[in-house]
Amino acid sequence: MLGAWACGGWQAVRRCASLPRAVRLRVRDALGAREPVEAVRVQGWVRSVRSQKEVMFLHINDGSSLEHLQVVADPSLENRDLTFGSAVEVQGKLVKSPHRMQNMELQAETIRVVGPCDIWSFPLKMKERHPLEYVRQFPHLRCRNNTLGSLLRIRSEATAAIHSFFQDHGYVHIHTPIITSNDCEGAGELFQVEASSEVREPAEKTHFFNVPAFLTVSGQLHLEVMAGAFTHVFTFGPTFRAENSQSRRHLAEFYMVEAELSFTESLQDIMQVMEDLFKTVTSTVLSKCPRDVELVHKYVSPAQKDRLEQILKNKFVTITYSEAVEILKQASQTFTFKPEWGCDLQTEHEKYLVKHCGEVPVFVINYPYDLKPFYMRDNEDGPQHTVAAVDLLVPGIGELCGGSLREERLPFLESRLQRLGLADAYQWYLDLRKFGSVPHGGFGMGFERYLQYILGVDNIKDVIPFPRFSHSCLL
Repeated sequence: MLGAWACGGWQAVRRCASLPRAVRLRVRDALGAREPVEAVRVQGWVRSVRSQKEVMFLHINDGSSLEHLQVVADPSLENRDLTFGSAVEVQGKLVKSPHRMQNMELQAETIRVVGPCDIWSFPLKMKERHPLEYVRQFPHLRCRNNTLGSLLRIRSEATAAIHSFFQDHGYVHIHTPIITSNDCEGAGELFQVEASSEVREPAEKTHFFNVPAFLTVSGQLHLEVMAGAFTHVFTFGPTFRAENSQSRRHLAEFYMVEAELSFTESLQDIMQVMEDLFKTVTSTVLSKCPRDVELVHKYVSPAQKDRLEQILKNKFVTITYSEAVEILKQASQTFTFKPEWGCDLQTEHEKYLVKHCGEVPVFVINYPYDLKPFYMRDNEDGPQHTVAAVDLLVPGIGELCGGSLREERLPFLESRLQRLGLADAYQWYLDLRKFGSVPHGGFGMGFERYLQYILGVDNIKDVIPFPRFSHSCLL
């Protein structure tokens, strides 16, 4: 008896095991499926609900795609918590959609509301196109907006493309410090780091690290250390500038892409990497996020895609700093800051130069010696003394990248550090020139400014996940 029952019991277990199990799919994968799937499970948030007498339609999204997945369900599955913004889990059959605009749809068998949403107090409303100015008021909810969702997917793809570019070209990725005693002289205002107990007791003279410590403004000098052992290195991480500005082009916290190349004596080599990086990453974003880019361009900067495609086809222009100053002096436009040789180029100057050169990216090279930091290579020219520095200017933004050849000659570097009173602080940097020093150079690119440019976004705070430093909210 027992043996017979056991045999029948095991057969029943085997029959249950052979029944189709619900396959968990993301919305993007469900939309891209080529064949129907008998049992699937999709999780996400409701973007619209439409109930009729004989059928109910839902659109759900999980952030993996701009497009929503249509769910077709029996009205009996409707409940009071099934509203716009609610989190749901839907199980059913993935089938071919009869509608032209969508390849597949989900025929629901069960709908479970995982997290209800109070639609009356929820600040984002169904079928309303909220302007970016409105969603900025809700930094904790704005990622649920279509446009901000597209911006964040583009940011993710651009991040991956930058890493792929450097890895494909043999660069070693270095994690440079975020807390450092190095202020990368001339890079910007600093946030000083202290333990909370030290802040409460300002009379205490000691520092947590025994020396003043700051949030990094650049990983460049640390990369130069690594460039003494690896010929190609890069870093991609957060940097901080304590510039008290709430303008549309400034951030207190942002990401920097920085690279150093050893055994290079040509500024042109650095410029070529900058141009290749820009074009490769931009082409990748345009090809991998076409719908997201289309949405942002449509509602934020309608002509930007055409401008980008033209830029990708053409070589970037190169002019010297001296030529740039002459162009500015001869301009019919009146500038707030008068252009003079020896003065830094202002944003208004940079934008004019790009316009003058045909609205294409422009490399400006060979800046005045006294205008740039100590680590830039002396061109030994005259009577206008310059260094081998380069800035990449782009339309509508101004400076996007900055770089230079680094001063690898010990006597030149020692002399300049002594004049600046920095020889003791940078003794370790001088050591790099004593032990196997080689000609080298590098550059940095502000990641958010890059995204702001390719997407045509007016306010740089719209391309960051969390607008941490704003008047409205500090998360």
